[in-house]
Amino acid sequence: MEKKEIIFNGNEKKIYATENPQEVLMHFTDAITCYSNVKRAKIIKKGIMTCKISALIFGYLANAGVKTHFIRQVDDRELLCKKIEIIPLELVARNRVAGDMAHRFRMEDGTKLPILVLDLYLNDKSLGNPLINDHHAVALGHVTYDELSYIYKVSRQVNQLLSDLCMKAGMELVDLKLEFGRDSEGNIIISDEISPDTCRFWDAATGNKLDKDRFRHDMSDVLVSYMEVCRRLSGICESDEG
Repeated sequence: MEKKEIIFNGNEKKIYATENPQEVLMHFTDAITCYSNVKRAKIIKKGIMTCKISALIFGYLANAGVKTHFIRQVDDRELLCKKIEIIPLELVARNRVAGDMAHRFRMEDGTKLPILVLDLYLNDKSLGNPLINDHHAVALGHVTYDELSYIYKVSRQVNQLLSDLCMKAGMELVDLKLEFGRDSEGNIIISDEISPDTCRFWDAATGNKLDKDRFRHDMSDVLVSYMEVCRRLSGICESDEG
C-alpha cells in the first residue's frame, strides 16, 4: 500500500491519502494533549495502544452491525479507513458526570446519571468546541433533523455495546466521544478513533481511571493504564473472534 500526501496533520493523529481515492491511512502518534492543546506531552508507545484499542473496538462494533470508517489495521500505528466527508460535530454520551459536565453544573465527578445524557458539540477549535443544540446543528447546515436523529440512535447503540463490552472486561464506560462523517455514498458512519483518548474507562472494582484523565490530572502510569485497557479488551474481543 502506498502512503501518499498528508491530508490532516494533527497532534495525535495524521491522515494520509493512498493510491485508492476512497481510502486513507490514519496514523497514531505518541503525542497526548488536552485543554485545547495547552497541556501536551509525548508518551512513547501511546500511539501503538490507541491504534490497537481503536481497531479492537471498531471490529467489535462491525460484528454488531454498526457502520464505521474502519477497514483494517495495517501495522502497529496505522488503520486503513474509508475516506469520508467530515461532519463537524462531536457527540458525547455520558453515563456518569465527568469532565466538562462536572464543571458546567458544579457536580461531583463520577456522579451516576439516571439517564444517558447525549451532549452535542460543534467541532471547531477556533471557537472552543462549544456545546450546541439540535437547532444550531441544523441551522448551520451540518445535518438535517433526520440525520441528527440517526446520529443519536447510533450513539445510544454504541454506548450500550461498549458498556457491555467494558463490563465483560471488568471496566465501566463513564463516557465516550463519537465523531461522524459521510462516505462516498452519502451514508453517515462513525469516524475518528475510539480509545482512552476519547473515552473514560474506569476499573469496575476500584474506580481507578484508565484513560486520558490520568494525564489531565497529573496522575502517573498513563501508558500502563492504556496497556491495561488494551490487554482487557484484547482478551474479550479476540476470544469472541475465536
